[in-house]
Amino acid sequence: MRTTARARFVRVSARKARLVLDQIRGKAVAEALATLEYTPRAAARLVEKVLRSAVANAEHNYQVRDLDDLRVVQAYADGGPVLKRVQPRAMGRAFSIKHRTSHLTIGVSDETNGAVAAPTPSPARPSTPPPAREERPAAPARRTTARRGSARGGDKPAARAARKPKEKK
Repeated sequence: MRTTARARFVRVSARKARLVLDQIRGKAVAEALATLEYTPRAAARLVEKVLRSAVANAEHNYQVRDLDDLRVVQAYADGGPVLKRVQPRAMGRAFSIKHRTSHLTIGVSDETNGAVAAPTPSPARPSTPPPAREERPAAPARRTTARRGSARGGDKPAARAARKPKEKK
C-alpha cells in the first residue's frame, strides 16, 4: 500500500522546502513528525501538515491502523508559479520581487508491502590503474616581440641596471 498527499501553491520556495524534506525522507512516520516538530524552519510546519494528511489518507483509504509500520518513501517539492511584484525605488527605478511558490508531495507506505529498497552500494574502484596517457611532443616556444621590457615603453631603471654590470674605471 502506498498513499500520497499533496499541498499545491504553497507560499514557500521549493529550494527551502527541499531542505526540510531531505531530513524526513526514508524515516518512519513517528520519527519524521518528531524531526519536523524541532526543525526551526517555516517550511517544517507546512511539510508537517502534508505528512499528517498522507497518514490520514492511509488510515481512511487503506484502513491502516498501526502507524508504526508507515514510512516516508517519497518526499519532494516541485516549483509552482511565481508571483511577480514591482517595488518602486529611487529616481524612478523599479525592482522586481518574486514570491515563489511550490507543490509539496509526500508519500507514505507500510514497510512490508512497498518500502523503498535499501540503497545499492556504489561500484568498487577498479583494482587496476587507468591506462597512462600518451605523452605529446612539447609545443614549440612562443615567439616574443623584438622589444624588451614592459609594454609601456622600455625597461625600468632598476631592471636595466641589474642586467648590465657597471664598468669600473
